[in-house]
Amino acid sequence: MRFNNIVKCLAIALPLTVLSACSSNSDSDENSQVDTNAQVTQNAADAKIAEAEAVKVTAAKRAAEIEEQKRQELETLRSEHIIYFDFDVSNVNDQYSAILDAHAKFLNANSDVKVLVEGHADERGTPEYNIALGERRAKSIATYLENMGVSASQLTVVSYGEEKPMVKDRSEDAFAKNRRAVLVY
Repeated sequence: MRFNNIVKCLAIALPLTVLSACSSNSDSDENSQVDTNAQVTQNAADAKIAEAEAVKVTAAKRAAEIEEQKRQELETLRSEHIIYFDFDVSNVNDQYSAILDAHAKFLNANSDVKVLVEGHADERGTPEYNIALGERRAKSIATYLENMGVSASQLTVVSYGEEKPMVKDRSEDAFAKNRRAVLVY
């Protein structure tokens, strides 16, 4: 009989032990699910931040490349910035149209850049006449650039006449070097 009671107790206790071992606490399930959701959310947030940083780095590199290209173009234009004129003439010679077209293209692409157009003359003639001639030369360059689409607000004209010669000599070559307009960025 005693054996029978032990078997009955085991028959009741064993299934209860198995059921209690297999059951889980609802609080621990919720906590583990919350932890998993928090990890997924954190991973997604980290991925978005990393993607945003990658986009910023790419944009910064592209901006630096564009700025470098603009600097190189400006450097090239600064090396080709003098337009020479014949004696007592203020009309732009056709041989300088390619240079002026390059300046116009750059100024059209960069509307924030301004240029000063300086007009110069050789020392022959009166100072007043040379100031007026230098101004006509600078204005002819400015008009050419405006006709190529450059905004007038980007251009400033000044005449120095014979006051700032490039070459201080009294030869025909020196006079030819002094009859010029200079684009200053």
